[in-house]
Amino acid sequence: MKNLAVAFSGPSNSGKTSLIVKISNLLRETHQIAIVKHDPGDKATFDQNGKDSWKFAQTGAEVLVASPTRTTLFSQKRKDLDEIIRLFDEFDLMIVEGLKTLPLPRISIFRNKIDESYFDYSNAIAIDNSIDLNDYNIPKNIEILDLNDTDSIVKWILENAKKVK
Repeated sequence: MKNLAVAFSGPSNSGKTSLIVKISNLLRETHQIAIVKHDPGDKATFDQNGKDSWKFAQTGAEVLVASPTRTTLFSQKRKDLDEIIRLFDEFDLMIVEGLKTLPLPRISIFRNKIDESYFDYSNAIAIDNSIDLNDYNIPKNIEILDLNDTDSIVKWILENAKKVK
């Protein structure tokens, strides 16, 4: 397994982050995992106001902060999927949260209610027992996964992830 990618979508508070954390923790001992998170509200911050790296990023420059244990890039430019992939030197699996228009195999996550507008770009949906499938007309090409069965979701990912590099 090398340079594969899969994406997750779903409404706010559907459990995307929790599931991605579970999957990453399950796979990280045997695989290099890269995670890309979409921030549609442009509200994520990565440093504290007043610190040097924050001041540098406020200039609009591309800023890279290197330390003994990590490297952080503060980019002021939007990056497409190919550029994002190049930022990661090596990975076995890239997990993308959001960015629903990217052409990647995608699991959409729902609790309590399914938003059918996600069907157009979903290959699978992960739901829990709060959803009654009889209330929905789910297209036959969309696989249904148990949101609480992380092992079966990992199996789906390993069978469906797309080679991207």
